[in-house]
Amino acid sequence: MPKRPNFILFITDQHRADYLGCMGHPILKTPNIDAIAENGQVWDRFYVASPVCMPNRASLMTCRMPSSHGVRSNGIPLDPRNVTFVELLREAGYKTALIGKSHLQNFSGAPAPLQRPKTRKGFHRAKGQLSEAVRHNHQPLKEGKPGGTSGVETPFYGFDHVEICTGHGDRISGDYRRWLLNTNPDADSLLGDDNQLLHGYVCPQARRTALPEEQYSTTWIADRAADWLQAQQDDDQPYFLMVSFPDPHHPFNPPGKYWDMYSPDDMPVPEAFMRNDWVPPPHVEGAILDREEGLSKLNAMGSVATYAREAQEAQALTCGMIAMIDDAIGRVRAVAGAENAVQIFTTDHGDHLGDHRLLFKGAEQYEQLTHVPFIWADPEGAAGRTDAIGQTHDIGVTVLERAKIEPAIGMQGQSLFNAPRDAAFMQYDHQNTKRGIGEAPRVHTLRDHRWRMSLFDNVDWGELYDLENDPGEFRNLWDDPEHAEIRAELTLKLLRAEIANVDRAPFPSAQA
Repeated sequence: MPKRPNFILFITDQHRADYLGCMGHPILKTPNIDAIAENGQVWDRFYVASPVCMPNRASLMTCRMPSSHGVRSNGIPLDPRNVTFVELLREAGYKTALIGKSHLQNFSGAPAPLQRPKTRKGFHRAKGQLSEAVRHNHQPLKEGKPGGTSGVETPFYGFDHVEICTGHGDRISGDYRRWLLNTNPDADSLLGDDNQLLHGYVCPQARRTALPEEQYSTTWIADRAADWLQAQQDDDQPYFLMVSFPDPHHPFNPPGKYWDMYSPDDMPVPEAFMRNDWVPPPHVEGAILDREEGLSKLNAMGSVATYAREAQEAQALTCGMIAMIDDAIGRVRAVAGAENAVQIFTTDHGDHLGDHRLLFKGAEQYEQLTHVPFIWADPEGAAGRTDAIGQTHDIGVTVLERAKIEPAIGMQGQSLFNAPRDAAFMQYDHQNTKRGIGEAPRVHTLRDHRWRMSLFDNVDWGELYDLENDPGEFRNLWDDPEHAEIRAELTLKLLRAEIANVDRAPFPSAQA
């Protein structure tokens, strides 16, 4: 059998597609990621399976949609009964390693915002595992508080070597925090809001960390990944390495020189602040009203309305965080032998960064959240760009195809080089109540080469945008009589996508 290729998958967190030099950002410089693009193929139409961390990362690993693998929203750990593509690589003889963020498990220790239904008077409700239609069967992280170690048993979803960090900004736990406290026993005096350096930014979650660059998580991840690669140089066994950065997810806190690397004054004011003809859809209008009325949860994870100056600051600080990641990727790529691996770059979802007057991410299905970068650089493959549509759950199947390993029955991803999609299908669930769409919002989206249609549960309206003539998604055509026919066509395509992604696992065990 010919030697199978090595793989390095670089993945960032909350990093939208247009925030790379190779994707056309007018200011941000990302020479090392651009170098991957120059030697590989860039997908200009790559979309998530779900625009939020845990569901989309679970889709990456399982090559299946959230409704199939069960991680419908953040807060639902990936059940290890799901087979991952990394497990298939390992079973076929690959060394497997994860360094950085996993987020296939809960790590905050906070209770779920979604409330369980109350028991009706006179009724009995089962307790424990019988209280839900599907039993929980996940491998818990043995931490949940700052200062813990990763506490995972290996193989961890197929990874034999795991060095993990959990959380965001400079409040990250796991193996990274253990290393940090061994390196600097006084590190706690540099971490968090109370210890941040003075600054004049007004953006929510703009926090100037006092932690030096060399002790920041991005540096640690790059150093540990480089060390692991160095150790593989004299080994003929093929490997798969995932290098997973928690940035540029908020809080916006690039350390050291990266804080001042980009100026808010150079960042564009988002178009939504300059248009008088835009009527925000109800869930966006709800976020704007919450901010005006002082009800927004500015220190939480979900979407909040923002103001123009805040948006410019968030953009500048995000550029600083991405620049640091780019430098880190350059150090990993410089390890001897890495140039012979298939190098892949992507992210788990995007960030509004002021577009549509919003920050962070949530139930909104705008391109800023669903459209992500994807680059595949194969020493034996072609370079260039493609407008073919791909999705996150296609990545693992494509890796298996390149390694000549059959996917597991029931994996729903498609090889990016064999069967391009005619549309992306995305699913989103959330625990929190959202003004305009109610409790536990659920939305499914279809995005083809021209149109984006989103259908919400329990509301009598939807969204339909013509991105060819309205790339900013400002004119909702859902109720436009002239677009009733295309709405019907897209509804049929959405229904077919729903059917196509009904689970085919487990496979029948007999004719019965």
